Amino acid sequence: MRLEEIQAALRAEGLDGWLFFDHHRRDPLAYRVLQFTPGSMVTRRWFYFVPAQGEPRGLAHKIEAETLSPLPGRKSLYAGWSTLVDGLRELLGGARRIAMQYSPDCAVPYVAMVDAGTVELVRGLGVEVASSANLVQHFESRWTREQLEMHLEAARKIDGIRKEAFERVGAKLRAAERVTEWEMQQFILTRFREEGLFTDHGPDIAVNANASNPHYDPKQDACTEIKKGDTILMDMWAKLDRPEAVYYDITWVGYCGERPPDRYQRVFEIVRDARDRAIQRVKDAIENKQELRGFEVDDAARSHIREHGFADYFFHRTGHSIGTEVHGSGANMDNLETHDERRVIPWTCFSVEPGIYLPEFGIRSEVDVFVGDGEARVTGEIQSQIVLIS
Repeated sequence: MRLEEIQAALRAEGLDGWLFFDHHRRDPLAYRVLQFTPGSMVTRRWFYFVPAQGEPRGLAHKIEAETLSPLPGRKSLYAGWSTLVDGLRELLGGARRIAMQYSPDCAVPYVAMVDAGTVELVRGLGVEVASSANLVQHFESRWTREQLEMHLEAARKIDGIRKEAFERVGAKLRAAERVTEWEMQQFILTRFREEGLFTDHGPDIAVNANASNPHYDPKQDACTEIKKGDTILMDMWAKLDRPEAVYYDITWVGYCGERPPDRYQRVFEIVRDARDRAIQRVKDAIENKQELRGFEVDDAARSHIREHGFADYFFHRTGHSIGTEVHGSGANMDNLETHDERRVIPWTCFSVEPGIYLPEFGIRSEVDVFVGDGEARVTGEIQSQIVLIS
């Protein structure tokens, strides 16, 4: 258990401690942050309190007395509900402000693991409950150097597969052979497996109006044929099929012809420039050692789209945290779906992917941005022009 590191983070946040709680393994964050596997079944509630200073202590049910045995510190046991409340009061030991996996107004759903009743229980003991969102990000979202290298290797492979996919569409069209969204999805999945890549679902291959659904997923019996004159969006994400590998996640767009329609070209340029404004906002803040929060990155992209009159057609956040899961638990670039005030911290990665979704077509341009020590960079290739599939 990373006791010293957790306690240092608590002191930096001005908190008296961090109260972990679980029932029926509902909070995977607790087990990952504490780095432990329960010593027994988890059919009853357990609590584990890490103070900012001093020895941790736990509270478990008598019939599952070994649940917290892998963790350091004194453990108390309860059976009845009254002894649970008394035990929790003793566990907190005079703490006044603590962190839990709680998010005010559920602003950060990735962290909102503790039920409202348990939060009320703790507050009833005279303890203020603060969100553990920044703490979780510190322990869950920072990459190791090895993870960064695996991400960059995945990026090289996926960027190559993305090129092959656009070229394959062009070859099919030139040969007057039928090709569908689903067939291209399966082609990419095959190439992922051949290159030692893993993805949990997807990719998203969408033409024309289908691309206006950001989470479109073609099926074999519910997909559209790709034809000359079509617009096409390819959203793909994967990671190396290795332990602790992290995802690479991109979206590119193309046109099946020699010259895209003027409206498509114009919307692409607006989306591209909004993406670049967000990237520059990150780079400037990191290089100048300024504190940067997720909502500010969203503002940089969204304001550009708003200035061009397409605000109503950009209806998702600008970006999400990336880790061992494609949607990680770090700061999101979001001031629409939530007001994400979490800090962008070193050794984390996130997507920047503004989009405009019109009735006839949708455009999104997505890159991954890695923040290191004093610098930020896009980790793969950046689309500057519409891919012409001729």
